[in-house]
Amino acid sequence: MQFQVPQFIEIEDKIIGPFTFFQFMYLLGGFGGGYALYRLLEPYLGSLVYVVVVPLIIFSLALAFYKVNERPFINIVESWIKFKFSGKRYLWKKEEIVIKKQADDIDILIRNAGTQKAVVPKLTSGRLKDIAWSLDIQEKIK
Repeated sequence: MQFQVPQFIEIEDKIIGPFTFFQFMYLLGGFGGGYALYRLLEPYLGSLVYVVVVPLIIFSLALAFYKVNERPFINIVESWIKFKFSGKRYLWKKEEIVIKKQADDIDILIRNAGTQKAVVPKLTSGRLKDIAWSLDIQEKIK
């Protein structure tokens, strides 16, 4: 049996004239909102209403047609909004190691922004003697 394989799946379908559905909605929203703002604000602002309406229409045109690196402009706007309203706390701090010596064990505390704590298991007396012996040898070599 032969099957038809869909081709050109990356290209959106033209629904309303030469526009895709999303392009049509961006244009409809931009021009409709611009017209509504013009009718509402024109009696109060006079010719200054164009300062509000023209950027709205330009933004809707950019949403409909402008692409950045072959990606729609709406993706850039979405990324910008997420960046602006997300937490931006980047810390870089060298880890500080503090060694406490006690009678039978050694605790190593690793401070990473004051939250993490790692404990090394107890040393046996034989292992402790081996470490002390290696330290004594290194002092004599120097």
